[in-house]
Amino acid sequence: MIIIKEGIREKIPSKLKWGNKYAIISDSKVAKLYGHAFKRFLKNNKIECELFQFPQGEANKNLKTVEKLASAMIKKGFDRKDCIIALGGGVTGDIAGFLASIYMRGIPHVQVPTTLLAMVDSSVGGKTGVDLKEGKNLLGTFNQPKAIFVDPTHLKTLPQKQIRNGLAEVIKYGVIKDKKLFEYLEKNIKNPDMNKIIAQSVKIKSQIVQKDEKEAGLRMILNYGHTYGHAIERMSKFKLLHGYAISIGMVLANKDAVKMGLLKKEDADRIKKLLTSYGLPIVTLHKPTTKDIQSDKKKSGSQINFVLPTTIGKVIIKKC
Repeated sequence: MIIIKEGIREKIPSKLKWGNKYAIISDSKVAKLYGHAFKRFLKNNKIECELFQFPQGEANKNLKTVEKLASAMIKKGFDRKDCIIALGGGVTGDIAGFLASIYMRGIPHVQVPTTLLAMVDSSVGGKTGVDLKEGKNLLGTFNQPKAIFVDPTHLKTLPQKQIRNGLAEVIKYGVIKDKKLFEYLEKNIKNPDMNKIIAQSVKIKSQIVQKDEKEAGLRMILNYGHTYGHAIERMSKFKLLHGYAISIGMVLANKDAVKMGLLKKEDADRIKKLLTSYGLPIVTLHKPTTKDIQSDKKKSGSQINFVLPTTIGKVIIKKC
């Protein structure tokens, strides 16, 4: 169940039906912005819950954080008949979804994304995971949430850099699957309708995931820009935002596609122009080498899967 509606967070208590009590998981920043108020709101609606938080940032998306959260939940008496609510951005969603899949061999979870990136991408599709020093999301599970409640009003407190962070994934959807979305973004740079682009992005990803939940084939196209992007994130020690790294990764993938004769240079330039129009970076001081991307989980044996555009709205998967 995915509900996208302004104000839906006020309706969440009436829709929760998956646990006797709920563990709200947020990072330290979101806990301060929304977490404590959300906990009070649920309690006022007679829903038993506790708030658990961890330090903000991708650097904390690891097994140590998962272990601390699990231990805190055990101390508060959470068992197999309870449920986790992921309240926050992509890091929170990944950690909470992963924890839900392994806590007492698995309990339900619900996603309440508060960033544009989480709304359009990471909360949808059931991918969970944590990072290792060797690479991003190398430990994880496929674990579909029972529900995703997307309330665009959360975006009002989001800094502009986080809006840009999410827009990188929206542009990705336009390149891989929806030329009309790409053209809409070109025409509405100054004031895109967030409700519209969230709904369309979720629709695209949902359709892809329904056909290929565990990334056996089609779902791989969602990794456009990610093979290079994840390496760039790691090389920056996760100081660079995910969407910013993916933006650079898309440009690098486009260069490869042009060199291979798969993509017209005019289309590559058009994609680059749109990324820069939304304030996203397109260059990196150090392009990831083959060694840098060898730990990418999307490789097959010694071959790495690259998603390369052939035109705006269509991509192919190329093994290199």
